[in-house]
Amino acid sequence: MDLKTLTQLLAQSENEHIEFKEAKSSYSFDKLVDYTIALANERGGKFILGVSDKKPRTIVGTRAFDELNKIKIHLMDMTKLHIEIEEIATPQGRVLIFNIPSRPIGMPLHRNGRYLMRSGESLTSMPADMLRRIFDEAGPDFTAEICSKAALSDLDEKAIEDFRNRWIKKSGNKSIATLTVKQLLSDAELLIDGKLTYGALILFGTFRALGRYLSQSEVVFEYRANDASGPAEFRKEYRQGFFSFYDELWQTIDLRNTNQHFQDGLFIWDIKTFNESAIRETILNAVSHRDYRMNGSVFVRQYPERIEITSPGGLLPGITFENILWAQAPRNRRLAETFAKCGLVERSGQGMNRIFESCLLESKETPDFTHSDADQFWLTLHGKIQHPEFLKVLEKIGEERIRSFTADDLIVLQNVYDNKSVKENLSQNVKALLEEGLLERAPRASGYKWILARRLYTAIGQAGVHTRKKGLDRDTHKALLLKHIKENAKEGTKLEELRQVLPFLNRSSIQVLVRELKAEGTIISSGHTKGTRWLPK
Repeated sequence: MDLKTLTQLLAQSENEHIEFKEAKSSYSFDKLVDYTIALANERGGKFILGVSDKKPRTIVGTRAFDELNKIKIHLMDMTKLHIEIEEIATPQGRVLIFNIPSRPIGMPLHRNGRYLMRSGESLTSMPADMLRRIFDEAGPDFTAEICSKAALSDLDEKAIEDFRNRWIKKSGNKSIATLTVKQLLSDAELLIDGKLTYGALILFGTFRALGRYLSQSEVVFEYRANDASGPAEFRKEYRQGFFSFYDELWQTIDLRNTNQHFQDGLFIWDIKTFNESAIRETILNAVSHRDYRMNGSVFVRQYPERIEITSPGGLLPGITFENILWAQAPRNRRLAETFAKCGLVERSGQGMNRIFESCLLESKETPDFTHSDADQFWLTLHGKIQHPEFLKVLEKIGEERIRSFTADDLIVLQNVYDNKSVKENLSQNVKALLEEGLLERAPRASGYKWILARRLYTAIGQAGVHTRKKGLDRDTHKALLLKHIKENAKEGTKLEELRQVLPFLNRSSIQVLVRELKAEGTIISSGHTKGTRWLPK
């Protein structure tokens, strides 16, 4: 954000989408979390420090929150939101702008049980009718509906105890161990007025119960050594409560999970073809976001270098493959909240950003949704490492700094390393990486817009690559073109030949250089349009 835009912001009145605080010397992190939740609950906004909160507003500067990367990490841990922080230096002092996204569709955020919103100059709890409207946004939750014929005897006791132990570990609340099964399920909202929900069956149901009441609640695993049609080499059907097979399913995948070994001098590392975190998160997504009103099972198909996971039901309204990293709209809220309670997921949302991050941190292809349609969600995870050298780049950046990166940050770094274009919607990420000294602007004539910083290339022993990408200076480019034109003075030189002299530049960049040579009086043109030839003067 530039000073002009900031000045325009100062003229706005405070409302549910914008809040100003002076915070000259410091500011409470707890209050920052509360305001973040309140603004997110009302569809997002900006929280600005270093500005007087009364009109006419002036910049007073703030010394709060020196280590912004750590603050960003802590905010994400507390709110489970992707929050961008802008730091603006002005003559009057430093200004911090926290860009807070909207809460997930159908899911208000809370802190210690309080669903916060702004009320005048302070924060208050959301009224019941407002909460009800938010919960209704995502439509009815099938997994919260009652299965009237099901009884506690239809549930697997071991699966329930697995959930109990995970919940204790996540919450640190040892009193959960003393709860009866009925009370445990009631507290998890899986038992309503003594009746089991479909969510309880999906999570803890026995084979017999699911066959009777919800036969489509099934995960089918197949291993195939190649793409040939026909029966799979191995197949197993899991028609049982999720907590009774979740670990076993990963262990089955891991049996055929190969290591990829790399060595470069003293730098040695082994990386599994299939990342456990990414695979587990993908399975959780498939189970918690599938449409249980549709027939069909979740399929997990493992190949030597890829895994395909398909689940009934397409994307929900408001979710696209362009915003899937951060937009959240759980189809089955009760399942997602149960997974969050016991620590299987960090939030009741898509979790897709974690899958992207796992792939990018291991230099693997990003998740592929090519075969998805309105009736099924089809996700392919490729296991082959694309660029071992990029792993060295990430190592040089450092683990602590990497922790503060979002999936979008990693996408920018990967695209720049691969000489791919960076989408306009990632401009803020590019700016942040430039400020951190991880990217550099490339000269206009180099053929690139951004390149990795010299120190990163130097650290991995590829300083020459940086020099090549940075490109020769403009005068050297023109000298090479002029030399070629002089050496071919008799025939003249076409533009296409000049592109062979500087193959890393695009056509328009070379045309600019040629026009400059002509303006300097060193070359002349002969002919017109495509037949034009360039001659020394």
